[in-house]
Amino acid sequence: MNSLWRTIRGYILWNYERGTIHYDVMVTLILLFVFLSPYAINFKDKPVERVPHQTGVVIQPDAQGGFIYQIEASAISAKDDAAIREQLVEIIEPIAGAVVIQKYEPMRDRTGRVLGYKVWIEKE
Repeated sequence: MNSLWRTIRGYILWNYERGTIHYDVMVTLILLFVFLSPYAINFKDKPVERVPHQTGVVIQPDAQGGFIYQIEASAISAKDDAAIREQLVEIIEPIAGAVVIQKYEPMRDRTGRVLGYKVWIEKE
């Protein structure tokens, strides 16, 4: 029993010389822990899943050095001007930071249905 405790003590204090069977056992146990522990232990180190913004936003430069944001019409549910502006700002601010809408234009197809909005902004 005394030799068993000496062996365990030698493993804990790393007393064995390189090339001995005990040294090889310690290294093997460490490698097994490193490579197999991620399968057995949940370290909770996975990246946070982000829900991408559900709207398509296209950003194009304009002639004055600013940007024009094109936003899909399906992202806007409002009908009056103030509510449309508010929803446009909610979509643009995560991308551009704090902004003020200078103007916006609905983009329409041949039948008059709104396909999207072109938005000119000014940073605050």
